Amino acid sequence: MYIRFALAITSALSLTACVEDTGSGAGQPAVGSANDLMAFEGARAGQAEMGITNLGYEAIRSDGLTTWWFNRETGACAQIVTANGRYASVTMLPAGDC
Repeated sequence: MYIRFALAITSALSLTACVEDTGSGAGQPAVGSANDLMAFEGARAGQAEMGITNLGYEAIRSDGLTTWWFNRETGACAQIVTANGRYASVTMLPAGDC
């Protein structure tokens, strides 16, 4: 009886550990915000791009490895430089720079 009870408790705890609530909405990345992308600095570019678009940003223009991202809803603008497949620098700029 004790062994069955212990197994049931262990199984229940294992399943609850699989559920993670990050507090963010569906499809929202755990880092960054609609107003600030600085948390993406150092992230892998290919993986972070979807997170940036999920926050409402769109790529406005590119020049070499530099891309300017703009969020029309918040007016936030970010300049992101990619190096070695990662976001080497993320700089928030005035909306007019996008």
